[in-house]
Amino acid sequence: MPDGRRLTVSLPHGVRRVLSVLADADHEAAVVGGSVRDLVAATEPVDWDVATDAPPEVVAGLFPGATWENRFGTVTVRPDGEPVEVTTYRHESGYRDARRPDHVAWGRSLDEDLARRDFTVNAIAWRPLDLESGEGELVDPYDGIGDLQRGMLRAVGDPQQRFAEDALRLVRAARFATRLGLEIEPATEEAIRRNAASAASLSGERVRDELLRILSDPRAAQPPSAALLLLERLGLLAVLFPELAALRGVPQAKALAGDALDHSLRTVDALPADRPLLRLAGLLHDLGKATTLADGHFIGHEMEGAALAAALLERLRLPRRDAERIVRLVSQHMFAYTPEWTDAAVRRFVRRVGPDLLDDLFALRAADNAASGAREPQHGDLGELRQRIAEVAGGPLTQSQLAIDGRVLMQELGLEAGPRVGELLRELLEAVIEDPTLNTREALLGHAQRSLTNPGAPPHQQAQAADGAPAAGDNPAATIGDPGAAPRTPRGARPNRRNPPS
Repeated sequence: MPDGRRLTVSLPHGVRRVLSVLADADHEAAVVGGSVRDLVAATEPVDWDVATDAPPEVVAGLFPGATWENRFGTVTVRPDGEPVEVTTYRHESGYRDARRPDHVAWGRSLDEDLARRDFTVNAIAWRPLDLESGEGELVDPYDGIGDLQRGMLRAVGDPQQRFAEDALRLVRAARFATRLGLEIEPATEEAIRRNAASAASLSGERVRDELLRILSDPRAAQPPSAALLLLERLGLLAVLFPELAALRGVPQAKALAGDALDHSLRTVDALPADRPLLRLAGLLHDLGKATTLADGHFIGHEMEGAALAAALLERLRLPRRDAERIVRLVSQHMFAYTPEWTDAAVRRFVRRVGPDLLDDLFALRAADNAASGAREPQHGDLGELRQRIAEVAGGPLTQSQLAIDGRVLMQELGLEAGPRVGELLRELLEAVIEDPTLNTREALLGHAQRSLTNPGAPPHQQAQAADGAPAAGDNPAATIGDPGAAPRTPRGARPNRRNPPS
């Protein structure tokens, strides 16, 4: 029933037209759900949803080009090009899979429709009285407005029944509580705890979508870490993300207090909300620490973490391209740049990471540092590495960028197709990464010929055998921190990179 309040709102033209067309066809229609909640809270709605007593086939007939592809009575119309979802009043029964109702029947009243919703703050409607002026009345049968004012998230009706109907509501509780800055009402929280195990039945896609909403909401009253901590408190983190829950209690020797899970959550918060996949990488970047701790160190945790992240993301059905990018970030986040890296070492770093990943990797490192309470060193910081990369940019990093290909090698050197051609191309790429000036047809063919003459020797030794001088980058003791670095003179006597000594 109306709560007696009038509310004048500024409706988007498309929403106003939907309400007008339905009213002209003698059907009741109201704005419902999150858009009304946001209007009551004086924030701009992001999405607008309309509920009506008109059956879906009638709605679809009133709006040319409308689409209706579900059994829940939701028709998508585009009166202004922008989609508006129009859902027929309905009531539901039977939830054997804790996800979808076994039976859906079209309802006759708005109150009946609001009764099936999850939380009182989402069970508020706005029914138009005068579309021209935007005046309407609020329908709030479960005192959702009062709960907003009290700062409370409460289930509609019996919370046990609400969560038994759809286990995703357990996760949505954490999202709405932190999104709106609400405390979960005690009976609702107790029902969430009792039903937490049922979240294991949720599909990966639905969990993924909720997680990405948590990570990407720029208007949330609290940071994503608050929602994730709430999931932990409610017993849901261990059910949905056991790899993350395993980080609780794993010690960290960081300037900031807390364990490996605390550190991961701080990393998420330090990354921008408009890059949810990067935030997801920050959340997962240290997964390997739970299984690699030994003598206070986490040797190889980045590779172990990459494997764990890959399995978790597959479970969430994240698109393969996005998952592969996140896994690459996790596997590469432990790079250790020092000013002693040669230009060739910088090029090898770029090749290993991939030019497409550098900005995200540096953002992840900066957030990782912030979450640790660490500062970049005065020398060898990310800014210097960026500058070094800019200085050596443009050199070949892949075989496709070589001045010759396998076909030329076979034609000029009389080779047959086979593994040796691929080996030669890899050797030539290493030589060109060491010295980009070698990327000419003549120089590469010369290197390849010497490799065939002196098989088994690395390219720089082949060059030494040919001209009697050691090649740049001849380093039998390259370190982990410098991928392929040559021995360097002390920093104060470093050779000029732009004009190396002849």
